[in-house]
Amino acid sequence: MTLIVRPYVAADAQAWDAFCSQCLQATLLHTRKFLSYHGDRFEDRSLVIEQDGKWMGAFPAALSLADSQVAISHPGATYGGIVHQGNLCGELMIEALEAIQACYSAQQVKSLIYKAVPNFYHQAPAQDDLYALFRLSAKRTRCDISSSIDLRHRLPVSERRRRSLKKAGKAGLTVVAGHEYLGDLWRVLRDNLERKHGVAPVHTLAEIDLLAQRFPENIQCVCGVVNGTVEAGTILFITPTTYHAQYIAASEIGYDIAALDAIFEKCILKAIENNAKWFDFGISTEEAGTRLNSGLFRYKSEFGSGTTVHEFYQLNF
Repeated sequence: MTLIVRPYVAADAQAWDAFCSQCLQATLLHTRKFLSYHGDRFEDRSLVIEQDGKWMGAFPAALSLADSQVAISHPGATYGGIVHQGNLCGELMIEALEAIQACYSAQQVKSLIYKAVPNFYHQAPAQDDLYALFRLSAKRTRCDISSSIDLRHRLPVSERRRRSLKKAGKAGLTVVAGHEYLGDLWRVLRDNLERKHGVAPVHTLAEIDLLAQRFPENIQCVCGVVNGTVEAGTILFITPTTYHAQYIAASEIGYDIAALDAIFEKCILKAIENNAKWFDFGISTEEAGTRLNSGLFRYKSEFGSGTTVHEFYQLNF
């Protein structure tokens, strides 16, 4: 029984999201509900993998904005890759990738950038795609390291972080959560990025507001308030296995009182309470993984995190 790979069409949207909801490694980032917020920014090249009319896999992808002969899975998401419900294993995954190659070649696409799903998002081990990429001679072109806490086996928290947590408490910091704080957090984030790096957030407030409204259970705003003012906070992306801090920001006042320490500890305890497996702080690498921000990496590690990776591969046709 041969696998068939065909282009995704708009009429597939509901079936796509229903399929992803049962996949071993899919998160909200794989859904059309999430990807569609980009509008027409990307030229979609997503694929559906079928066998005898049954969906076997979904592959979110779009053309690179820099080179229309390169497909990326997915340029509008942190990771992409083939997601499936446990059926695309071993040789069948190799067949799926070969069929994807053939489908893209017919579209005059010459190369694929494959952004693998980090294993802490997997609900069960499902790294057959990495083996298939190896078998098809794909090259690993980038590797970012992230700081992730195994919530069942948290590493020791540093004494510095313990002191900072007490400092935030003495300053009268209150940790709050809710959509209504999003605008205030974005003000802190925008000011922080402008002050330190002279740049703006990747997402606009309107974009993150839209996503938070689309995924009220999966995207949450958690902030630290002092004297009635939001001084620090983070945006949590919540998946079946993981609480991930997508944005992290603090004002000068927030830094002075170690507001983020109290916010993170609250988020970590909430993740444990809700039976999550992981709390992820995100990557500490820059310049496509070639530079490690050692200070940021050390800071995240002091909360009791270990190191995980985001892997990128290039498959030429």
